[in-house]
Amino acid sequence: MQGITPPIATYTKDIAKKLLTLAIVNQRGQVLLGLKKRGFGEGYYNGFGGKVEVGETIEGAARRELQEEAGIVAGSILKQGVLTFHFDDKPQPWEVHVFNILDYSGEPCETDEMSPQWFSHGEIPFDKMWKDDEIWYPHFLAGDLFKGEFYFCNTHHLDSYNFGIVPEL
Repeated sequence: MQGITPPIATYTKDIAKKLLTLAIVNQRGQVLLGLKKRGFGEGYYNGFGGKVEVGETIEGAARRELQEEAGIVAGSILKQGVLTFHFDDKPQPWEVHVFNILDYSGEPCETDEMSPQWFSHGEIPFDKMWKDDEIWYPHFLAGDLFKGEFYFCNTHHLDSYNFGIVPEL
């Protein structure tokens, strides 16, 4: 793992994590991202995802969220990462399972929550995304498996992180 050691006293690690998914369509040198229109992360580009519901598998939640937020149905998917987010202003850490959507059916469409847009790998709008994305996205695009922990102050300021490539998830 590489990164900066977090200020342990600031963040709570002993609370059960909130389980979430993130699905990113990655095809032909492009990724499909959505501009978040409301709620947490409004105004940022991100993949598609959200909470894992009771009785739902993590992969099932990723598929459901992609359909709800982008109007498309995932075909083959590959889990590539697990990211844990700690916010000093939110007591519960988030464990986010990152999926690469290798193929899908349907046409991406705007929903109440997201406005989908294609970006070439070289033109991903990191200046309009969460600050951690610049750290792990290159590894996602390269097909690496990875894990990371990110520590945010005041929700949006990346304080510190630990990140690494792993042999398996």
